[in-house]
Amino acid sequence: MLVLDIQDEEMDKLDQLPEDSVAIFVMATYGEGEPTDNAVEFMEFLRSPDVAFSENSTLNNVHYVALGLGNKTYEMYNETIKQLDERMRELGAQRIGEVGMCDDDASIEEDYLAWKDPMFEQLASYLNLEEGNTGDMSDFTVTEVTEVADVSRIYQGEHHPRALSGVKGNHDARNPYPASVVRTHELFTEGVASRSCVHMEFDIQGSGITYQHGDHLAVWPVNPEPQVERMLAVLGLQDKRNTVVNIKSLDPALAKVPFPQPTTYEAIFRYYLDINAHASRQALASFVPFAPNVAAREKLERLSKDRDFFLTHVSDYGYKLGEVLQMVAGDSTRDEDISSSTVWPIPFDRVITCVSRLTPRFYSISSSPKLSPDRIHVTAVVLRYTPAQGSKDVYGLASNFISSVKMAQNSETPGLEDPRHGTPQYHLRGPRDAYIDEAAGQYRVPIHVRRSTFRLPTSTKIPIIMVGPGTGVSPFRSFVQERVANALKAKEKLGADALQDWADITLYYGCRRSNEDFLYKDEWPEYAEKLDNKFNLRVSLSREVFNPDGSKKYVQDLIWEDREKLAHQILQQRAHVYICGEGKGMAQDVEQTLAKILGEAKGGGIDVGLAEIKVLKDRHRLALDVWS
Repeated sequence: MLVLDIQDEEMDKLDQLPEDSVAIFVMATYGEGEPTDNAVEFMEFLRSPDVAFSENSTLNNVHYVALGLGNKTYEMYNETIKQLDERMRELGAQRIGEVGMCDDDASIEEDYLAWKDPMFEQLASYLNLEEGNTGDMSDFTVTEVTEVADVSRIYQGEHHPRALSGVKGNHDARNPYPASVVRTHELFTEGVASRSCVHMEFDIQGSGITYQHGDHLAVWPVNPEPQVERMLAVLGLQDKRNTVVNIKSLDPALAKVPFPQPTTYEAIFRYYLDINAHASRQALASFVPFAPNVAAREKLERLSKDRDFFLTHVSDYGYKLGEVLQMVAGDSTRDEDISSSTVWPIPFDRVITCVSRLTPRFYSISSSPKLSPDRIHVTAVVLRYTPAQGSKDVYGLASNFISSVKMAQNSETPGLEDPRHGTPQYHLRGPRDAYIDEAAGQYRVPIHVRRSTFRLPTSTKIPIIMVGPGTGVSPFRSFVQERVANALKAKEKLGADALQDWADITLYYGCRRSNEDFLYKDEWPEYAEKLDNKFNLRVSLSREVFNPDGSKKYVQDLIWEDREKLAHQILQQRAHVYICGEGKGMAQDVEQTLAKILGEAKGGGIDVGLAEIKVLKDRHRLALDVWS
């Protein structure tokens, strides 16, 4: 088996795949049916009406397996794998098994497990394979290094060789840029709000990084120290945390080493493996043979095989991998008891094989490069919740990392009543203290920019309708700033009446209370003034202003109130509509409301409106940037 990144391969040679081989496509979808960055070129090639392969015009000799990774909150759910499957079959290729559809809004792992077994039965039948005894094999070998010739070549959390050498280069998903945090503050009203929301600005001057309105910023977090210490303890590595290890792939074509090396045990758990994710049933199954006693083995085996038992004993508690191993062994999961954890004799190569790599988290950029060319702004609500079972809070990884950077930079110590009290500790100084500038009193955070198609139209004569409650307002702040910058330039060139024929920009924004979580409240009037009141803000306050029947008023209620105006803008003036925020409820409700408005305006019902919504999406006049 070869594991390939399609952006690195000559996919026009797909027709040369031997008949006794199978291509396995694992394709993710994000946004409105968009492929991931590394798949864009291949999908464009495959969809081309005159696609040509190296030797044949068809793929009649190709057999393939297809697995999609998506999110059902998006209408274009798993669109990339659907399009690939349809096009492959049009070109003559034959699919083995059903197309796998994994839903990130539920459980990708459970969807994968349900798809995997029947698919593998058909795959084995086609290839005449018999099940072997390879389930306990690892993909890697781990060797401890006793003598280190050059300490400067040891990765201690860096992501790319350039970070060790100091050589400048492009900054992307393989080589993030450690950007200085030049400004950060709390957006929710302190002492009133029970939640926290962080505004953070990153300095990109001199980095070579550029961005556009609507783009996403990738933030590379580190794991919280309690989870780092927990994994070191349960694996018996606390005294070996700084031991240097070399990692080799047993078959580089099958499995690449997932992080740079040589490195240390501590660095692996702090920077490279996603140990803060909810525990995986597949990982637990792999660790069963190494249980420290019979009782632990039996319980771990049941957790790995019994989905319902796993949900009620692990998922409902929000347990991480280290916490599950503690719980199964009969240990306390409290942070203060970590040092007394039972040691599991799990080979480290098995850990690397079974635990996913720590990946960046993406945030909508909330600034425009025309107003802020050297700084990128992000807006992040800090995720913290108490699971249905137990009393131990669960903390979102990246948002609490961002919050911790803010608190450290501003020398904040949250009190007992502060929503940030109890936030796990993070190692913020970075590898070799590279993420702290003592003289400037600033921290650095590794970042890179991911391009987006979430863009304003170039014409200022097209009405813009934006719907973004909560932090869904983030990209629309960048949109409005973009228009403000264009307006200032137009007035400078054409005079005070330069905006006379500009169309309106309307933002539907929702929050709980005007004095609690009204994001960027003081900025919107300034933008409206600079845009000669072409910018309109409509605000729903769900805990403060209610509908006549006493129900909470949301953004979709404001949209319904403005139905005549919106119908005219969309149907007659060709307005562009943008929705950003929580996808499962808000985005669906807004789409339904718009469909009702458009259906009635065209003399029909909801079906007519839904058809119009589809047309808007097909013509790129309705765009969504939503999350679960």
